[in-house]
Amino acid sequence: MSNGHSIGDRRPRFRALSVRDLALILVPIALLIALAVWLTAKSSRLAPPTVIHITSGLDGSSFRRYADKYKAIIERYGVKVEVLPSAGAIENLQRLADRSVRVDVGFVQGGVKDNIDVSGLMSLGSIAEQPLLVYYRAPEPVELLSQLRGKRLAIGGAGTGAHALAMKLLAASNMTVPPTVLVDLSGEKAAQALIAGEIDADFILGDTAPTLMQKLRATPGVRLMSFRQADAYARKFQFLSKLTLPEGALDLDRDYPATPVQLVGPTIELVARRGLHPALSDLLISAAREVHGSAGLFRNAGEYPAPLARDFPISRDAERYYKSGEQFLYKWLPFWLATLLDRLLVVLVPLIVAVVPITKLLPAFYRWRIRSRIYRWYGALMRIERDIQLSPQPEQRAALVARVDEIAKAVRDMRTPASFGDQLYVLRDHVAAVRRRVHDDQNSDALAS
Repeated sequence: MSNGHSIGDRRPRFRALSVRDLALILVPIALLIALAVWLTAKSSRLAPPTVIHITSGLDGSSFRRYADKYKAIIERYGVKVEVLPSAGAIENLQRLADRSVRVDVGFVQGGVKDNIDVSGLMSLGSIAEQPLLVYYRAPEPVELLSQLRGKRLAIGGAGTGAHALAMKLLAASNMTVPPTVLVDLSGEKAAQALIAGEIDADFILGDTAPTLMQKLRATPGVRLMSFRQADAYARKFQFLSKLTLPEGALDLDRDYPATPVQLVGPTIELVARRGLHPALSDLLISAAREVHGSAGLFRNAGEYPAPLARDFPISRDAERYYKSGEQFLYKWLPFWLATLLDRLLVVLVPLIVAVVPITKLLPAFYRWRIRSRIYRWYGALMRIERDIQLSPQPEQRAALVARVDEIAKAVRDMRTPASFGDQLYVLRDHVAAVRRRVHDDQNSDALAS
C-alpha cells in the first residue's frame, strides 16, 4: 500500500511563474508583433528618397517654369530635385507609365491618356487650367472653328498636348481632312509663320513664352479667337473647362483684349506613380500651393491646387493633406526629422492599439495554459477508470497499472506556479485514488489466483 501513498510523499514543485508556459505564450505574440512592425515599416517606408525626378516640358514652357519653381522650393528642405525636359504632356505621361524610366512625378493635361496604361498612376491634385489660345489672320472675327475650314492651321508638334487637343477639337468639326491643311508647327516657328502670313491660325496651349504672345498681339491683322461654343465644348469633352479672359487682362494700357474672350482649356494635374513616399507627396503639394495658390488670369487665390479627380484618381495621401493641411511636425522641425517622427508614429500607433488588448488577455491565456496541463490528466484518469469497469484481463490490468504509474510520476514532477497549488494538490489526490484502486484490483487478482 506504500506505493499508493508515494505520490503524496514528495512536495510539489512550485514556481512563481512557469517560464516554459510563459515562453509558449509570449514567443508567438512577440513574433506576431515583430511581423506587424515589419509590415507597417515596409508599407510606410520610414526613410523617404532624397531625390525627386520631375518630368516637365520644353524649355520656356509653362511646365518647365513650374518644375523650376518646384525645384527651388523643395530643395530648401534638403531634398534634391532633378528636372527632366520633355516634349510636353504626352511624353510626361508616357514616362510615368513606363516603369523603366526613372521618374516620380510630372505635369499632365487632361485628355491625353488615350492608348496609355495609366493604372499605376495617381493624381496629387489639379494645379491649373491651361487655356487654348487660337491666334488667326482673317478680315472678319472668327468665333467658330468651322470658320477656319480649308485654312492652314499650325496645331503644335506631334506628341505635344496642343497637338492632341487641337486634333480632338478639329475632329469634332470634321476638319482633320482636306481642304483644311494641318501643319505640325509650334512655338517661335509657328508664331513667325503666322506673322509672315505662311499660315492662317496658330493653336497655342497656354504653353508659350509671354514675349511670344506679346509679339503676336502687336502684329497687325492677327487676332485672338473667342470660342462662341465654349459651353458646348466643355460638355462634350469632360476634361475641358470654359474659361473667360477678361477685357484688358493681357494689356490694360492698350485694353487687350477689347472685349471678354471665351476660351476652353484642359485641367493640368500633378501626376505621380503609385507608391510615392507620403513625405514627398506632402512636399510636392506644399510646393504646388506656393506656386499655384495665388490669383491668376483664370483662377482665384487659393483655388488651386485642388483634389479634383479628372483623368486620374486622387491619392490617399493627397486627400489627407487637402483635408488636414500640412502636418504639425513639418511646420516646426527639419524635414528629415519630421519625416522620421511621422513615420514612427505611423508604426507605433497601430502597434499600441494592437498590443494593449493583447497585454490584457495575457493573464487569461496564461491561466488557461496552466489549467490545460492539469485538466488533461483528468481525461487520462477517466479513461483508466472506464477500462477498469470493463473487467480487464490480468495482462490488460498490468498495462493499466503501468499507465497510472506513469501518470503519477508525471504529476509528481509537474512544475506549476504556487497560485495553482490547490488544483495540483487535488489532482495528486485523484491520481492517488485511481492508483490505489488499480493496485488493489491487481492485488485481488493475485490472491484469487
